[in-house]
Amino acid sequence: MTEQDYGGYQVELSHTDKVFFPDARITKGELLEYHERIADIMLPHIQQRPLTLNRFPDGIGKEGFFQQSRGDYFPDWLDALDVDHGGSTGHVEHMLANHQASLVYLVNQGTVSFHSWLSRTDHLKTPDQVIFDLDPPGSDFEPVRQAAHLVANGMRQCGLTPFVKTTGSRGLHVVAPLRPEADFEQVRSLARALAQALADAYPEQLTTEQRKQKRRGRLYLDIMRNAFGQTAVAPYSVRAKPHAPIATPLEWDELENQELGPQRFTLANIFRRMGHRDDPWQDMHRKAVSIKTFEEGVSGLENEDL
Repeated sequence: MTEQDYGGYQVELSHTDKVFFPDARITKGELLEYHERIADIMLPHIQQRPLTLNRFPDGIGKEGFFQQSRGDYFPDWLDALDVDHGGSTGHVEHMLANHQASLVYLVNQGTVSFHSWLSRTDHLKTPDQVIFDLDPPGSDFEPVRQAAHLVANGMRQCGLTPFVKTTGSRGLHVVAPLRPEADFEQVRSLARALAQALADAYPEQLTTEQRKQKRRGRLYLDIMRNAFGQTAVAPYSVRAKPHAPIATPLEWDELENQELGPQRFTLANIFRRMGHRDDPWQDMHRKAVSIKTFEEGVSGLENEDL
């Protein structure tokens, strides 16, 4: 066990030689090193956002689990926020990763993936993003690529600025920044209306039907992450998949690359990419629009716009 200093916070690093990704022979130490290096790019996307962790203390070859509540043994300097979810869930002390030491500490606890809320601590009930989660209806990634362009065009017609990332798993997330003015219910309602307009305009390709047996091979426009307490995989988070794929923000022109897939970027190649491209999402917040803009855009949608 070694102790490292991260901005004045002391983190004990343990079992760094333990293999976390057996197929790629990636160790816990390499996962820690990745988060040390990516912290300055990743943190602005997740700071002050409650987190859900996907932890694998013995690597992804063994059983993992999801964790929302801050551990009693976590250091005092690791920020947290008490959130009342109501109902049977009640109060949960959610973890926050606001600095490099937090990322490294949580990875040392076996965290592989970070999932973050669509709102931040100072406006917890009003999201600053709207998200469409696009997974392929089968094994072909092309319908996801096409759907992402259609969703992006629909967002633009509503006055939004869309951003896209691979999920590191099966699909893409298309996300647009919002001013945190409306509650989750209103944002989800607008997202649902946009999704329905797209499904009506492209009935052979897209659907809002939640029941799989009724989708008939069409891609489902999933807007259900737009809800209080729901999360999306964080930008630059590693996923618990064999070659350590990474949820990677993209430029829109990258979707034209036929070699692109949801697991295109991994621990092995992400920094080669970062050496040639800045973070495409780094100024996302500057593009946030009012809920009125979104509302008026949705109400004025016509099929020919899409």
